[in-house]
Amino acid sequence: MITTSGRGHCTRTADPGGWSAADIPDLSGRTFVVTGGNGGIGAATTTALISHGAQVIIACRDTGKADALARTLGALARVRRLDLADLASVRAFVDDCGPVDTVIANAGISTVPKRLTATGIESHFATNHLGHFALITGLLDRIADRVVVVSSMTYRFTGLLHLGGLDVDDPGFSARRYSPFGAYCQSKLANLLFAHELRRRLAAASSPVRVIAVHPGICTTTVGMHTGTRSGDLAWDLITRVVGQSPEMGALPALFGATALDLPGGAFVVPGGPLGVRGHPVVSRTAATARNDELAQQLWRRSVELVDFAHAAEPA
Repeated sequence: MITTSGRGHCTRTADPGGWSAADIPDLSGRTFVVTGGNGGIGAATTTALISHGAQVIIACRDTGKADALARTLGALARVRRLDLADLASVRAFVDDCGPVDTVIANAGISTVPKRLTATGIESHFATNHLGHFALITGLLDRIADRVVVVSSMTYRFTGLLHLGGLDVDDPGFSARRYSPFGAYCQSKLANLLFAHELRRRLAAASSPVRVIAVHPGICTTTVGMHTGTRSGDLAWDLITRVVGQSPEMGALPALFGATALDLPGGAFVVPGGPLGVRGHPVVSRTAATARNDELAQQLWRRSVELVDFAHAAEPA
């Protein structure tokens, strides 16, 4: 049972210790796609799903690393190459993918120096948002249960500290000063706006598919963030080493979002500790900037233009 607390969060009252992977129901017969499921939070997500009977398609660039993980997990793990920054790779994955129950959009890059894809799209936007947009809209007619979009609380920094807001008309950062942290924050806001607009469109089409957004908290896998300044990088590394939680804990929001039976579509799942940094998952609410209908629709239209292939579908 999920109930709302006085802070606006939803918690499982039956377990005072908090929801954990032990609460995942039997997933036998269900198929999940986990992007970036070969390392860090993604590997922890994949491992937990398979341990409860699910078949998992590990969709990733590094298939060698994924193959090594799959060998430890057994026949329920399947490996498929997917480079989210390469739309041809996304097309190939979509063409060859059968029916799935849930897609967990977990893969992403974090605060790297400025790079552009072959089509001139900034790498954070291309990988974290656009590739997942192409993947999920391409698979919509084959998704039976849920879409889980892994975002980050850092979306709140978009537009602050001269980081640059979400500009759907400048996906290559050609007209703005580039900041690794700012580009990352923009992509995480794009994740939430995509989830918001996808949920709206699915509801309008009376689709049973639920869309859940999640924030994993600060995890030890994020050490080495490039904020753009040496002092910022050192401060982030210190914060991560002091308060960062394990990949297994960081995977819990996505696992809760993907498997909790009574979780409504549109939920935003975050760690329940102070500031959403760590802890067991609870349901929170995004800030108004992530629920901006006009910006979400602009992003959707621009994403369709940038993806530019026939698989991008409207909910039906």
